[in-house]
Amino acid sequence: MRLSEWRASATSREATAPKVLETLQRVLAVLGAEPDPPCWVAWGDDPTTRYVVLVPIPAGLVTVNVRVNIPGEGPRASGKLIRWKRVQVGDLAVETQAGHALVSISVEGTILRGADADAEAVGEFLQVLYAAEDGRPMVDAAPRARRRPGGEPGAPLVRRPVRRQGAGV
Repeated sequence: MRLSEWRASATSREATAPKVLETLQRVLAVLGAEPDPPCWVAWGDDPTTRYVVLVPIPAGLVTVNVRVNIPGEGPRASGKLIRWKRVQVGDLAVETQAGHALVSISVEGTILRGADADAEAVGEFLQVLYAAEDGRPMVDAAPRARRRPGGEPGAPLVRRPVRRQGAGV
Protein backbone atom coordinates (compact mmCIF):
# COMPACT_ATOMS: atom_id res chain seq x y z
CA MET A 1 0.00 0.00 0.00
CA ARG A 2 1.11 3.51 -0.64
CA LEU A 3 1.24 6.16 2.07
CA SER A 4 -1.87 7.85 0.67
CA GLU A 5 -3.81 4.58 1.08
CA TRP A 6 -2.67 4.28 4.69
CA ARG A 7 -3.90 7.83 5.34
CA ALA A 8 -7.34 6.84 4.07
CA SER A 9 -7.46 3.75 6.30
CA ALA A 10 -6.14 5.36 9.49
CA THR A 11 -8.08 4.58 12.65
CA SER A 12 -7.42 8.03 14.10
CA ARG A 13 -7.74 11.49 12.57
CA GLU A 14 -4.99 12.79 14.86
CA ALA A 15 -2.51 10.27 13.44
CA THR A 16 -2.92 11.64 9.92
CA ALA A 17 -3.49 15.31 10.65
CA PRO A 18 -1.88 17.66 8.10
CA LYS A 19 0.85 18.81 10.54
CA VAL A 20 1.77 15.20 11.35
CA LEU A 21 1.91 14.18 7.68
CA GLU A 22 3.97 17.25 6.79
CA THR A 23 6.50 16.29 9.47
CA LEU A 24 6.57 12.67 8.22
CA GLN A 25 6.93 13.73 4.56
CA ARG A 26 9.88 15.98 5.42
CA VAL A 27 11.78 13.10 7.02
CA LEU A 28 10.94 10.71 4.16
CA ALA A 29 12.15 13.25 1.57
CA VAL A 30 15.47 13.81 3.36
CA LEU A 31 16.07 10.05 3.55
CA GLY A 32 15.40 9.58 -0.19
CA ALA A 33 11.84 8.25 -0.37
CA GLU A 34 9.44 9.34 -3.08
CA PRO A 35 6.46 11.57 -2.12
CA ASP A 36 3.88 8.74 -1.98
CA PRO A 37 6.00 5.64 -1.34
CA PRO A 38 4.93 2.03 -0.96
CA CYS A 39 5.18 1.47 2.78
CA TRP A 40 3.91 -0.33 5.85
CA VAL A 41 2.47 1.56 8.81
CA ALA A 42 2.58 -0.26 12.13
CA TRP A 43 -0.05 1.61 14.14
CA GLY A 44 0.89 -0.01 17.45
CA ASP A 45 -1.19 0.07 20.61
CA ASP A 46 -2.21 3.73 20.43
CA PRO A 47 -1.98 5.35 16.98
CA THR A 48 -3.16 8.66 18.44
CA THR A 49 0.21 8.80 20.23
CA ARG A 50 2.83 7.09 18.05
CA TYR A 51 3.40 4.75 15.12
CA VAL A 52 6.17 3.42 12.84
CA VAL A 53 6.44 3.71 9.05
CA LEU A 54 8.63 1.29 7.04
CA VAL A 55 9.58 2.37 3.51
CA PRO A 56 11.80 0.26 1.23
CA ILE A 57 13.93 2.30 -1.18
CA PRO A 58 16.80 1.12 -3.42
CA ALA A 59 19.43 2.23 -0.89
CA GLY A 60 17.86 0.43 2.09
CA LEU A 61 14.94 0.46 4.49
CA VAL A 62 13.71 3.78 5.84
CA THR A 63 12.16 3.54 9.29
CA VAL A 64 10.36 6.54 10.72
CA ASN A 65 9.03 6.75 14.26
CA VAL A 66 6.21 9.28 14.42
CA ARG A 67 5.08 10.93 17.64
CA VAL A 68 1.69 12.46 16.93
CA ASN A 69 1.55 15.24 19.49
CA ILE A 70 4.24 16.20 21.94
CA PRO A 71 2.82 18.76 24.41
CA GLY A 72 4.14 22.23 23.65
CA GLU A 73 6.01 21.06 20.53
CA GLY A 74 3.55 19.42 18.13
CA PRO A 75 4.31 16.33 16.04
CA ARG A 76 7.78 14.81 15.81
CA ALA A 77 9.25 12.27 13.39
CA SER A 78 12.66 10.66 13.59
CA GLY A 79 13.90 8.42 10.84
CA LYS A 80 16.89 6.47 9.68
CA LEU A 81 18.03 4.71 6.55
CA ILE A 82 19.26 1.18 7.20
CA ARG A 83 21.41 -0.21 4.40
CA TRP A 84 20.08 -3.51 2.98
CA LYS A 85 23.03 -5.56 4.21
CA ARG A 86 22.12 -4.55 7.79
CA VAL A 87 18.33 -4.84 7.62
CA GLN A 88 17.02 -7.59 9.88
CA VAL A 89 14.08 -9.51 8.44
CA GLY A 90 12.75 -12.52 10.34
CA ASP A 91 11.17 -15.64 8.95
CA LEU A 92 7.80 -15.34 7.29
CA ALA A 93 5.19 -17.51 9.01
CA VAL A 94 1.94 -18.35 7.22
CA GLU A 95 -0.92 -20.41 8.61
CA THR A 96 -4.19 -21.25 6.91
CA GLN A 97 -7.27 -23.01 8.19
CA ALA A 98 -10.84 -23.18 6.90
CA GLY A 99 -10.23 -20.51 4.27
CA HIS A 100 -8.59 -18.05 6.65
CA ALA A 101 -4.94 -17.01 6.50
CA LEU A 102 -2.61 -15.65 9.18
CA VAL A 103 0.76 -14.07 8.37
CA SER A 104 3.49 -12.88 10.73
CA ILE A 105 7.02 -11.54 10.20
CA SER A 106 9.46 -9.26 11.99
CA VAL A 107 11.11 -6.43 10.06
CA GLU A 108 13.66 -4.41 12.02
CA GLY A 109 11.97 -5.35 15.29
CA THR A 110 8.52 -4.33 14.09
CA ILE A 111 6.03 -7.19 13.91
CA LEU A 112 3.92 -7.22 10.74
CA ARG A 113 0.92 -9.49 11.10
CA GLY A 114 -2.43 -9.86 9.49
CA ALA A 115 -5.38 -12.12 8.94
CA ASP A 116 -7.25 -12.67 5.68
CA ALA A 117 -7.24 -9.36 3.72
CA ASP A 118 -4.58 -7.92 6.05
CA ALA A 119 -2.45 -11.02 5.39
CA GLU A 120 -2.67 -10.24 1.68
CA ALA A 121 -1.57 -6.65 2.37
CA VAL A 122 1.44 -7.91 4.37
CA GLY A 123 2.34 -10.24 1.49
CA GLU A 124 2.11 -7.42 -1.05
CA PHE A 125 4.37 -5.20 1.08
CA LEU A 126 6.86 -8.05 1.47
CA GLN A 127 7.02 -8.47 -2.32
CA VAL A 128 8.13 -4.84 -2.58
CA LEU A 129 10.54 -5.21 0.36
CA TYR A 130 12.16 -8.41 -0.96
CA ALA A 131 12.52 -6.94 -4.45
CA ALA A 132 14.28 -3.87 -3.05
CA GLU A 133 16.48 -6.02 -0.80
CA ASP A 134 17.50 -8.21 -3.77
CA GLY A 135 18.24 -5.18 -5.96
CA ARG A 136 15.34 -5.95 -8.31
CA PRO A 137 12.95 -3.25 -9.51
CA MET A 138 10.39 -2.53 -6.83
CA VAL A 139 7.06 -3.36 -8.38
CA ASP A 140 4.20 -1.68 -6.59
CA ALA A 141 2.09 -4.70 -5.74
CA ALA A 142 -1.42 -3.40 -6.34
CA PRO A 143 -4.11 -5.16 -4.34
CA ARG A 144 -5.78 -7.89 -6.32
CA ALA A 145 -9.51 -7.54 -6.72
CA ARG A 146 -11.04 -10.67 -5.22
CA ARG A 147 -14.71 -11.37 -4.90
CA ARG A 148 -15.55 -12.30 -1.37
CA PRO A 149 -18.77 -13.73 0.03
CA GLY A 150 -21.29 -10.94 0.42
CA GLY A 151 -19.27 -8.74 -1.93
CA GLU A 152 -17.69 -6.87 0.98
CA PRO A 153 -14.07 -5.85 0.49
CA GLY A 154 -11.95 -7.17 3.32
CA ALA A 155 -14.43 -9.86 4.30
CA PRO A 156 -12.71 -13.15 5.11
CA LEU A 157 -12.48 -15.74 2.39
CA VAL A 158 -14.94 -18.51 3.02
CA ARG A 159 -14.83 -21.81 1.23
CA ARG A 160 -18.22 -23.36 0.83
CA PRO A 161 -18.55 -27.15 0.62
CA VAL A 162 -19.16 -28.47 -2.87
CA ARG A 163 -22.45 -30.26 -3.23
CA ARG A 164 -22.30 -33.39 -5.32
CA GLN A 165 -25.28 -34.73 -7.17
CA GLY A 166 -27.01 -37.47 -5.30
CA ALA A 167 -25.13 -36.77 -2.08
CA GLY A 168 -28.33 -35.78 -0.31
CA VAL A 169 -26.71 -32.83 1.39
